[in-house]
Amino acid sequence: MAKYRKLGRTSAQRKAILRNQVTNLLYNGKIRTTETRAKEVQKIAEGLIALAVREHDHFDTVTVTAKVARKDADGKRVKEEKDGKKVTVYDEVSKEIKKDQPSRLHARRQMMKVFYGVTEVPKEVKGKKKNTKKVDMVAKMFDEIAPKYEGRNGGYTRIVKIGQRKGDAAMEVLLELV
Repeated sequence: MAKYRKLGRTSAQRKAILRNQVTNLLYNGKIRTTETRAKEVQKIAEGLIALAVREHDHFDTVTVTAKVARKDADGKRVKEEKDGKKVTVYDEVSKEIKKDQPSRLHARRQMMKVFYGVTEVPKEVKGKKKNTKKVDMVAKMFDEIAPKYEGRNGGYTRIVKIGQRKGDAAMEVLLELV
């Protein structure tokens, strides 16, 4: 018996489809696809969520001080004149950061192998590059999705059958996070 479905694609195409659908499922919360694809995506997504749940508490909080350039109201660096030269003024800022423990770092890298980059575009400037921002899917997994499923032992996704697709009569389903 095979370990996975081939989905009628070459291995590169199959991996790309599955990575894309897993990324979209975990970003949006649900996707609409064929039944066989959904079963493959479900396997991968459940594994990633289980990994995030297992490792989401494994970090240390560290306070770091850094020099940051002082900026004016327009967002430009403030410069001061010293010895006839203009020099940027720096302020010391202390910040708390999360430092991953080795197991969580490994989990982060395993997730990064699967996720594609997600760019969020605000609705009011749709179609323009301005104000777009990159979404850190791994951080979303650890900070939003993992705490939601902390007390649950598996079964993070559900498949709901919608019906047959009009063009090729393939069974369509809705794959969603529980």
